[in-house]
Amino acid sequence: MIPLFINVGDQSYLDGVDLSHQEFYERLPGFRPAAKTAAPGPEVFRKVFEQLASEGATEILSIHVSAKLSAIVDIAHTAAKETIRLPVTVFDSRQLSLGTGFQVLAVAEAADRGLSMSEILVLLEEQIRRTHVFAALDTLEYLKRSGRMNFAISALGTILQIKPFMKMYNGEPTAERVRTRKGAIKRLVELLEEYGPYEKVALLHSHALQRAEALLQEVRSLLPAGDIWVEEITPVLGAHIGPGVIGFACISKE
Repeated sequence: MIPLFINVGDQSYLDGVDLSHQEFYERLPGFRPAAKTAAPGPEVFRKVFEQLASEGATEILSIHVSAKLSAIVDIAHTAAKETIRLPVTVFDSRQLSLGTGFQVLAVAEAADRGLSMSEILVLLEEQIRRTHVFAALDTLEYLKRSGRMNFAISALGTILQIKPFMKMYNGEPTAERVRTRKGAIKRLVELLEEYGPYEKVALLHSHALQRAEALLQEVRSLLPAGDIWVEEITPVLGAHIGPGVIGFACISKE
């Protein structure tokens, strides 16, 4: 894991290292100026690659958030070219959050079974085709603050009480507008019904655990048997989408 930076004015925090999830979301509404995010430079990645080589790694697969959302893939490519002790394959997950996390888990299991790098890359491409991440945001305010949405559109959305609805599939981020929180939850359920049945599902939220758990009970019949992973969205993503987000990361069955 290589943490990214959350910058608030002159203060810089490493995600998950210098600031807990709870502290971040409690402080997020009061951050002035707005929280920004940034990736470390290639030298940080290269040091990690070299350290893994020193620990006995013979080959590295470096998996990162979609290139459509971040420059991390390009930075990792630069570091991989500068690493000479072992081969490094950089992979664009074409996903975010646990859409990427599920890939990491699949690769770890495949490597443990002795699959080669080429076989693992085929496995990842197949899983990406079945992976969907979608979420209902509670407000447009943080997209506006982060500069990821035109200010005029954000202001209009706030006036109309529009709840942005974000989707990620195969590297393509898309958005819908839903008028109310109730409508946004209804849309979450519709997509769960559309993409099922499932191999794996995780429920994602940003500082909204009680609402997330209530939704989990409502949609339990649509989900695979067993425990469902409920995970708080990392602050690096939360800085852009804000608190109150509820969503799902899903891998559909064949």
